Amino acid sequence: MADIDQLRQFITASFSLKGEELEQLLKIWQPYECKRKTILTTAGETERYLYFVLEGIQRGFYIGDDKKEATIVFMYPPSFSGIADSFLTQTPSNYFLESLTACRFLRTSWKQIDELMNLYPEIRKMVLVLTSFILKGLLQRQVELQCFSAEEKFRTLLHRSPHLLQLIPHKYLASYLGIDPATFSKLLGSVRI
Repeated sequence: MADIDQLRQFITASFSLKGEELEQLLKIWQPYECKRKTILTTAGETERYLYFVLEGIQRGFYIGDDKKEATIVFMYPPSFSGIADSFLTQTPSNYFLESLTACRFLRTSWKQIDELMNLYPEIRKMVLVLTSFILKGLLQRQVELQCFSAEEKFRTLLHRSPHLLQLIPHKYLASYLGIDPATFSKLLGSVRI
């Protein structure tokens, strides 16, 4: 299947976009590839691109004043990728976006998305819906991080995305869950679903 057809299928399965609006949206995407461990967005710079992931895994992460990294989110196919808050507000990012594996994308710029949102109400609605689901996911993650025990966080990850255990280094999964790597290893050996 052609790359643009993968994007078309993803959009039409999730949104009511069709006709001219869909075709105009599909026209603005360009292929982009990067190697493993490429920093796509650096904290302090404004996210210029929205990516549609065709192959590979990325992570969004934060580096504190103590130089400790906190993994915030993982992105993998088929999904959109980028530092969403920086992209949508066109303000400097507090986060980094890094490829964990070699990646293939389609990508488009803020300028292109903004122009289409101003021309086509259904595209603006699609971006609003995407943003709403991002917010919903972030709020659920906040509850998990603040209220769940280490084992509950681990079980939730296994229930929601068990395939990540084979795809992502465990140190990043531990960081994502807000637990230390030793606790993650213990849970990996003892928790069954």
